[in-house]
Amino acid sequence: MPRVPAIAQIEPMTTARALRGPFDYRLSQELHGALDVGSMVVVPFGRREVLGVVVGTSERSEVQEERLLAPLRALEVGLPADLVAMAQWIAAEYCSTVARALRLVLPPGLTRGQLAGKGRRLSRRRPAHVPVGARLAEPPPLSAAQQAVVAELERALRAGGAQSRLLAGVTGSGKTEVYLRVAASTLEQGRGAIVLVPEIALTPQMVARFLERFGDTVAVLHSRLSVPERREEWRRLRAGEARVCVGPRSAIFAPIAELGLIVVDEEHDASYKHEGDPRYDARELAAWRAARSGALLLAGSATPRPESAHRMAALRLAQRIDGRPLPEVRIVDMRQHPHGLHPLTAAALADVRHRGRKAIVLLNRRGWSNFVTCRACGHAWGCPHCDVALVLHRADHLLACHHCGHRERIPGRCACGSTSLARHGAGTERLEHDLTAALGDGGFPVFRLDADVRGAGRVLRAFERAPAGVLIGTQMVAKGHDFPDVALGVVLDADATLRFPDFRAEERTFALIAQLAGRAGRGGDAGRSGRAGSAGRTGSAGRTGSAGRIGRAGRAARTGCAGSAGAGGRGEEGRVLVQTIAPEARAIAHAARHDSDGFLAGELERRRALSYPPFSHLVRVVCAAAAAEDAHAAALELRDLLGEALEGRGAQVLGPAALMRLRGRERRALVIKAATRSATVREIGHAVQRAASSRSHPRVSFSVDVDPQ
Repeated sequence: MPRVPAIAQIEPMTTARALRGPFDYRLSQELHGALDVGSMVVVPFGRREVLGVVVGTSERSEVQEERLLAPLRALEVGLPADLVAMAQWIAAEYCSTVARALRLVLPPGLTRGQLAGKGRRLSRRRPAHVPVGARLAEPPPLSAAQQAVVAELERALRAGGAQSRLLAGVTGSGKTEVYLRVAASTLEQGRGAIVLVPEIALTPQMVARFLERFGDTVAVLHSRLSVPERREEWRRLRAGEARVCVGPRSAIFAPIAELGLIVVDEEHDASYKHEGDPRYDARELAAWRAARSGALLLAGSATPRPESAHRMAALRLAQRIDGRPLPEVRIVDMRQHPHGLHPLTAAALADVRHRGRKAIVLLNRRGWSNFVTCRACGHAWGCPHCDVALVLHRADHLLACHHCGHRERIPGRCACGSTSLARHGAGTERLEHDLTAALGDGGFPVFRLDADVRGAGRVLRAFERAPAGVLIGTQMVAKGHDFPDVALGVVLDADATLRFPDFRAEERTFALIAQLAGRAGRGGDAGRSGRAGSAGRTGSAGRTGSAGRIGRAGRAARTGCAGSAGAGGRGEEGRVLVQTIAPEARAIAHAARHDSDGFLAGELERRRALSYPPFSHLVRVVCAAAAAEDAHAAALELRDLLGEALEGRGAQVLGPAALMRLRGRERRALVIKAATRSATVREIGHAVQRAASSRSHPRVSFSVDVDPQ
């Protein structure tokens, strides 16, 4: 008969990088045989009592028994062993600590009462879901292409074992229905499913479709839920009452037993990368968890990442399910019209209003104005903690930093005494104001969706129910929304992402334009656009405000002059206008042709030549301190340590390079480019641990980002 373990190996929930567990604790008489991997306990740690997670058990310890402490008490709630293993893998793969990784998978809403051993009953509350999307009496029939894809995926499910597929389908090709059919097959096998979406704003639509199909077996996990709501959804998943979890990247930690399917919708989206430590990529976690569970990983996108296209077997949906062509995309050259809306765009929006249709306008900047300056002395208001300008938010009467959250009131005068202040640039708040002034009335409302707007589900529901109107916003409006009656899509300042110093800049620009284009012309009342030649007669954009141009274009539309600029007649496909000062840019040209294959081929060729992912691996290490000299000295020492550790491994250590000051910390970055991942990450982790533990850099923090996005 096997002996009952007398030692529990426990990871205390501490954030210090220098403290590395697990630590051995002897089990008291009442806890003998009661603890296993995943059990949660309260343990003495130094002079404190802290939460700990059991990561292993043993019959003996290398520490003398009389020196070992015992856990104070065990909690009723615990973690599945596979989530503990995932946390350990995350810590190793992303150069973090096991304690920090375990915090990602802990049950939500642990209270002080639970940690203190008080048995107060916790409230249970299910989240209320805003229904978005037309309800269907029964599942729609599949197209021939969908049938072939579903059949292939069901064969993979029946075969068992870990498998992965990339579903490369144009916008409107019915990828969501494929997810639903494969999830149904997974449930029939007695297994569970996780469905990841890139943004909380997308959750209402996806949740509505899964709830309609599967009812209460669907649970939702995301940060906008209240603590009691998250706790109840987690409990239902842990108990097996819910077998499908829908949510953004944190839903990958759902406690689902017998996992059979993981769907990563819009897999190209950078928001699957977590910004805090550990800086995990939910797509990589999905691949790891699918492999460990013997599950099917299904990644879907109309604009797949080059990494996914290179590594995964692809299934294709090349046409929209209703047989409609993809919308016409027209590139609008803004080099002679540098401000606001081009006359063609103004005319098209006015025509959408005149015809009682819908439009979506993307401007990937929040706020009213990009920055504020003094006209007299030129002073620009910047963040006191970061090297960036403050953004004007007029409705809230404040200037805000979009990096650290600093806020201050809009100044009435400059320190020089001048009251003449200038506002530069325009964001979604300003665009909302201008379009409302020009177009908005009771019959043509203007809706805004960005990170400053609470209740994304309500905004989407209102836009869906409105017979006509315009939805404006940041990249959130381009992510997977399915409205069948959008006649016009507009991308403003489409080349902005091309100006980022990032090798993924072209990939992101292509995806953003292609995804927004995919929102238009999905059936319903979407219209066909004619050529917009006559719209040019609405006049030069000059420095006139957007509202003025739309007003003139609206009058032209009502008298029939702008007809060819509009969205067209009912029952025809939509159109898309892309405003840019770089009309010949490769990413923009490919997006205008809906040429994902051509763009991917060129992008993979370029990355192979430059040895960028997927043909190499990148790791960025940032040293941060209040003083620039401290950060720089630490980066130099770390560079030397990395040079020694990676010598002969074919890796390059680049830097240190200065980054902008962030949250009051000066930063220096090293970038490591390597052919192999695991061994390189392991050596980087050892070097960072040595530097972090060194007494020569007590005021420096170190962060590691594997495959930075």
